[in-house]
Amino acid sequence: MAGGPRRTRHIPIRMCVACRQSSAKRALVRLVRDRTGAVVVDPTGKHPGRGAYLCPLRPCWEMALRRGSLEQALKARLSPEEVTRLREQAATYPEAAPAP
Repeated sequence: MAGGPRRTRHIPIRMCVACRQSSAKRALVRLVRDRTGAVVVDPTGKHPGRGAYLCPLRPCWEMALRRGSLEQALKARLSPEEVTRLREQAATYPEAAPAP
């Protein structure tokens, strides 16, 4: 006996704070301002604190740092050391999305 129509699994959607494109939560990189005020990359997506999402693309990271949209989303001022660390993280991402 078939149980009826299969339910589709809910996929959380988040928006990149730089390019404003919506995507699946797992497809984006979460950054979080923790209790100490430090801004860190959250690979698990479960770190407590105020979070913001960026596409895993270098231009989005650079745009978010240049325009201040990351600071605005996290409601925090980034220290020069954090900006340097985030720029180093951005350098590990590709310049453009891979072709489908």
